[in-house]
Amino acid sequence: MRILLSNDDGYFAPGLACLAEALAVIADIVVVAPERDRSGASNSLTLDRPLSLHKSHNGFFYVNGTPTDCVHLAVTGMLDALPDMVVSGINVGANMGDDTIYSGTVAAATEGFLLGIPSLAVSLAGFSAGNYPTAARIATEIVQRFQYNALIGPVLLNINVPDVPYEELQGIEVTRLGRRHKAEPVVKSHTPRGDTVYWVGAAGPAQDAGEGTDFLAIKHNRVSVTPLQIDLTRYGQLDAVKEWLK
Repeated sequence: MRILLSNDDGYFAPGLACLAEALAVIADIVVVAPERDRSGASNSLTLDRPLSLHKSHNGFFYVNGTPTDCVHLAVTGMLDALPDMVVSGINVGANMGDDTIYSGTVAAATEGFLLGIPSLAVSLAGFSAGNYPTAARIATEIVQRFQYNALIGPVLLNINVPDVPYEELQGIEVTRLGRRHKAEPVVKSHTPRGDTVYWVGAAGPAQDAGEGTDFLAIKHNRVSVTPLQIDLTRYGQLDAVKEWLK
């Protein structure tokens, strides 16, 4: 099995190294990741300048672009054959609910999905404990399941893993995306030269974290697996808009 790995935290991120080490045991892997942290890059493509591809001392390739650039470049120009799967991560911090719209981790997997390749986005739902081996083991188990019993049809799975030792996990749950409240206000500050600058505020707390959501699964130390789709059409409003435009 051939797996293309990417992320949004950069080719030097510990989560990527942990995931690569785990998956290399069961598959042939190639790593193509951003040259720096591109968290929040979403599905952006770099169209205003050329991209460059370099190889680091550890064998990982890195690109001066976004997570989407990395997967697109690898699949459409770099690799001699299509990978059997794209895996993005391990992200530091959860990508749940509305986070998926902005997430570079999810975007890298989405690009693989759009190119016709089964894809996984893997995130560690925490910032302090650093249980990357837990997330790597879950990712490996899901990849192995796919090897022996592939899902039918397009596959884009968003996986969030509690930041706890593997033995403390309470199972795996297939979930829907929850919803957050609106983000906190921007934070205003000043540079040493007196210029006013703004930092984007933190994500808001969970608004919809009820039964069946990714938020609730993580709260109870269960791995959250959410199948995603890309069709943004609001089908229930088609007739209303048609009537409105008459």
